[in-house]
Amino acid sequence: MGLLVSILISDIVPIFAIAGAGFLLARYAHADVRTLSRAVFFALLPCFAFHLLVTSTATGPNVGRLIVLGVVNMLAMGLVGYMTGKTLRLDGKSLRAFLMVVMFSNGGNYGLPVVRFAFGSEALTYATIFFLTGSVLTYSISAFFGGSHRQKIAGALEKIWKMPSLYGIAAALLVRAAGWPVPDGIMRPVSLLSDAALPLMILVLGMQLERAVWPSRPKLVMLAVGISLFVAPFVALGLAWLFGLTGPARQAAVILASMPVAVVTTILALEFELAPDFVTSAVFVSTIASPLTLAPLIAYLQ
Repeated sequence: MGLLVSILISDIVPIFAIAGAGFLLARYAHADVRTLSRAVFFALLPCFAFHLLVTSTATGPNVGRLIVLGVVNMLAMGLVGYMTGKTLRLDGKSLRAFLMVVMFSNGGNYGLPVVRFAFGSEALTYATIFFLTGSVLTYSISAFFGGSHRQKIAGALEKIWKMPSLYGIAAALLVRAAGWPVPDGIMRPVSLLSDAALPLMILVLGMQLERAVWPSRPKLVMLAVGISLFVAPFVALGLAWLFGLTGPARQAAVILASMPVAVVTTILALEFELAPDFVTSAVFVSTIASPLTLAPLIAYLQ
């Protein structure tokens, strides 16, 4: 019990404290979450990814296995969600909304800070790769959830190629492969922007949670949240064992796969008209409940 309390205080409470500040900024100062989230997405995350990879000691085989595991894990959670939804006889839109909640976890503005606090910088590098793999999959799969709305599908797929983080990763891999030194004139501003990424991502999380609404289908929300928080860790642990992941790579993959529902699902649900109230409620409830599952999981992985 002492270990769990220590993990909560040192690894999770700081995130909720910063997210709480973001919540208050949105509620009482009417801060614009869209502007801040765009600053994080377009300026900070590419520098964050580049800096981590350039300075990392992560090995190639683990990186490859991590990417494949990210794909397989999301498909496995999709299968769990699909079987559950069909058992409940959910209609088309409700089923797709349920799948988004179950499949897409908040690896970015919640998962990355948790990994950093709990497991250190090497695990954070692997977590960044896992997160970006999940981001590409999220936009790809959500495009097909859009059904026959061809313009919306094209827009979702186009977002993949507009993800600056992917170009940050590509630049870092090129630098490492060629063995080029990065000049201080480039590395210093990149490092400063990288340092700003995690705290601002947590602020954005709190500002986005301020939009939460009371669920109209509370039982379905609780079921989806239960799958996200209780089933996902066992799926991720099994796949990590199957792929032979160990150490920081295993820690990063399991934690990110076990995070609450991704905040981006609220945007996707609105875009594709897929039960946005249900999705927003699932994001809020899963985030608030997540310390109950994350603390024991961190203790196990440590």
